[in-house]
Amino acid sequence: MAWFFLFFVLSGFASLVYQVTWLRVAMADFGVTTPMVSIVLSVFMAGLALGSFGGGRIARTLRGQSPQPFLRLYAGTELVIGISGVVVAPLLQLGHQFLILGGDEAWGSVNYYLVSGLCVTLALLPFCTAMGATFPFAMAGIRAIEDEKSRRSFSFLYVANVLGAMAGALTSAFVLIELMGFRNTMLVATLANLVAAATAFLLGQQDKPKRAAPPLPESVAKSTPMGREEYSLLALLFLTGLVTLAMEVVWTRQFVPFLGPLVYTFAAILAIYLGATTAGTWFYRIWIRRQSAGILLDVGVLAVAGGVCALLPLVTADPRLSSGPGLLVGLLRLAIGTGPFCAVLGFLMPMVVDRLSAGEPRRAGAAYAVNTLGCIVGPLLSGFVTLPFFGERWSLLLLALPLWAFGLIPNLSGERTTDRRPWAWRRIMVLGSGVLAVLPVVLLTKDFETSFAKARVLRDHTATVVATGETRAAKRLIVNGTDTTILSPITKMMTHLPLAHLEVPPQNGLVLCLGMGTSFRSLVSWGIPSTVVELVPSVPSLLGFYHADGDRICASPVARIVIDDARRFLERSHDVFDVIVIDPPPPVQAAASSLLYSAEFYQTAARRLRPTGILQQWIPGGDPVVLSAVTRALTDSFAHVRVFGSVEGWGFHFLASARPIPVRTAAELAARLPPPAVSDLIEWGPGHTPEEQLQLVVSRELSSRALHAMVPDAPALCDDRPVNEYFLLRWWAKK
Repeated sequence: MAWFFLFFVLSGFASLVYQVTWLRVAMADFGVTTPMVSIVLSVFMAGLALGSFGGGRIARTLRGQSPQPFLRLYAGTELVIGISGVVVAPLLQLGHQFLILGGDEAWGSVNYYLVSGLCVTLALLPFCTAMGATFPFAMAGIRAIEDEKSRRSFSFLYVANVLGAMAGALTSAFVLIELMGFRNTMLVATLANLVAAATAFLLGQQDKPKRAAPPLPESVAKSTPMGREEYSLLALLFLTGLVTLAMEVVWTRQFVPFLGPLVYTFAAILAIYLGATTAGTWFYRIWIRRQSAGILLDVGVLAVAGGVCALLPLVTADPRLSSGPGLLVGLLRLAIGTGPFCAVLGFLMPMVVDRLSAGEPRRAGAAYAVNTLGCIVGPLLSGFVTLPFFGERWSLLLLALPLWAFGLIPNLSGERTTDRRPWAWRRIMVLGSGVLAVLPVVLLTKDFETSFAKARVLRDHTATVVATGETRAAKRLIVNGTDTTILSPITKMMTHLPLAHLEVPPQNGLVLCLGMGTSFRSLVSWGIPSTVVELVPSVPSLLGFYHADGDRICASPVARIVIDDARRFLERSHDVFDVIVIDPPPPVQAAASSLLYSAEFYQTAARRLRPTGILQQWIPGGDPVVLSAVTRALTDSFAHVRVFGSVEGWGFHFLASARPIPVRTAAELAARLPPPAVSDLIEWGPGHTPEEQLQLVVSRELSSRALHAMVPDAPALCDDRPVNEYFLLRWWAKK
């Protein structure tokens, strides 16, 4: 049993590492859009469900064997999973290359998603299926050992698996990726799989006398049809998977305002979820060992408890609570808000699977598959339905209600009795706890956006967007709790500076990331075809909130707004531009932001520039390692790079081109601006003339070599080593 526990710790560690790294590699290859992320996670979960169900069927056909065949089968699945750490990334890259051969004209947006999904499925599904098969194969091996504990072997393996997954979440996010990059981190996971495979295979080679497996319960042994109680429990398993993964999406929007949009925030949410689930399952294992008459705990009561705990995030995410100093308080908010719910479901889910299967692999595999199918539906439901239409508060309530409903189902305690008193008591509990939970929590707590007076709040499948402020200095754009930009002359200069440096009059331009729309508005002022790409669908409708002429800008015949991932747009497009303006959403450390700073991204952008075109990259400053790494990525991708300080004295405009960028005075640059662009440039000062405004920037030119020399051994920022996102060890080293 100790060996099986170790196997599943290693397997859980590797599986979580794969999930994190595969998702990121797929985002780099196919885009950071919500549909694409949903495709990757759905394929991952679908593979687990398919493997769990199919593995249970295979184990059933081999029933009566000694443990050795099952150990070998388990070793084989771990070997297959381990191969994924070597081949998945190249397979995804191959699919990416296939897609960009056609571009937008060949695929179109919908077809692009379909083909991307097919590529992801072909690359991931076989290995995820092998992951799902590990549970029934290991359960069959444990059962063949003739151990009475095999009746609850699923929960035994589950607690080990989740414990390993928590270790994978913590070590990959906080240590491995920063030190080794994504691809080498996958190799660490491969090593864990190979250790489990080799050990299981060696144990499977040992000759031991065959012993009869312990008898199955009659209903399981004869495969009798399931009754109402069994179907109710299967429905509960589906629901727990759905609700848990749906709430993870909601929690992200609720707690990012307090922790920031960093990879460490998402890792903390995942780690607390896994840690609390581990604690709940461990407590179930302790509790069940003390029961002499089997599983008698009322499932309905536990479901109600989960429904009540599901509303705790409304309390801990209330902005009126004292925020205190930074990170620790944010983590406490997260842990107290989400931990109890995860612990209850960590107790409930393996208990239900144990009850349904009694250690029989086929039934356990089918039950786990049903739970995993719920995990597929949950994020889709919350991301595309409840959050856009109802918001975080009512999403939690809607997701909690079905759990309360299970308290109304009689005879889920595991006892066969005609006494109606347990049913009456459960009903009272459901109604009482529902009222006690809903009224004070829903009516008295506040959401993050209520902190802003006269705010305009929009929600979609990508983000919750808050627009607030009445004066130019006070206006703010907040996306998922993060301030993204301000109305500043810096954002005007992002467009005017590269356009004024062009050798020939521009024919068109591209802005990546709309924000408040200032850079796009400046581009339109040149009177050329102007395209802007924005990831969040709700943001463009706010252009009129930030600019009096915003609606006119949107209606301009030269203006085009595209809702897409910026990098995905460049990959799909066959257009070429004179200027590409890049202003990634802040902070520089934001999760997935490196995909707009990496050498691979710049190489893609270079293909969309005319030979005389100029790329403008804005960096607000910060970590010297990040500045050096971005500078190196730009100079590796473009033959000529110039760097200017901003009009307000902070941050840097990088201009990059395949050809030398002309050296011009502020007066020469100003003379190249058309009259509408001149008015736009000086609209907010601080200069009174275009020459004064441009002189503030031209006089602050820096050498790209000087920026790279800040940390000369800093490698070029690349997709595999996003040094801007993973910085914790570097930060600790400075303390």
